[in-house]
Amino acid sequence: MFQENPKLHIPSDETIVWKYLDLSKFLDLLMSNRMFMARSDKFEDQFEGTFSEPTYEEIKKLLADNPKYLDAYKAKRKNIVISSWHANSYESYAMWQVFTKNNEGLAIQSTIGRLKKAMIEPKANQYIGEVNYIDYKKEHIPFDDDFFPFLFKRKSFQYEHEVRVITDVTHLDMNVNEGVKVLTDVNEMIERLYIHPKSENWYKKLVIEIVERLGFEFTIEKSDLESDILI
Repeated sequence: MFQENPKLHIPSDETIVWKYLDLSKFLDLLMSNRMFMARSDKFEDQFEGTFSEPTYEEIKKLLADNPKYLDAYKAKRKNIVISSWHANSYESYAMWQVFTKNNEGLAIQSTIGRLKKAMIEPKANQYIGEVNYIDYKKEHIPFDDDFFPFLFKRKSFQYEHEVRVITDVTHLDMNVNEGVKVLTDVNEMIERLYIHPKSENWYKKLVIEIVERLGFEFTIEKSDLESDILI
């Protein structure tokens, strides 16, 4: 069940979100009806799920009464998994560049409301929210909720405009290596699918044929970045 907390901003259900991915990951989603969620301590950014300096100073004062807090938190990180999305009303040229290669790739367009319906795990503790971009040397991260540290990143990543689906799989008895695959209603999640604007025709036809053969109902759109110039 998705929880809410007034301390952090929760985007409205109408907020448009995007996931840019390659064809192999997209095929895995369609074939398995499961969305991969990465383990929180396996992200490339070493600051993921850690505390800012002001927060860490505050935690050190609490360790006198709870000396095992940090060890317990580090263990908890291994069972927090994340699905990252890009919040934007439009396609992002930058996201195509960062997350796809060789002029091939796809962009799933969804909304917060669709994600809530499609990715719900009734037995797990889940949260969905916008990432806050802060200065880790100066700004405080609240830590009275296990999910809060995973909703903060360094200002260097502000271009991502990230929204995260965060799931705690501690009680699901899962083997979490690089991450887990969570059962997903793909038709509910995907409102529209965009094909890389610079991809060749054979690639576009392949994607369309795969979606049709597997019986999915979402709309496949021509990228806005591929629009004809009106002169």
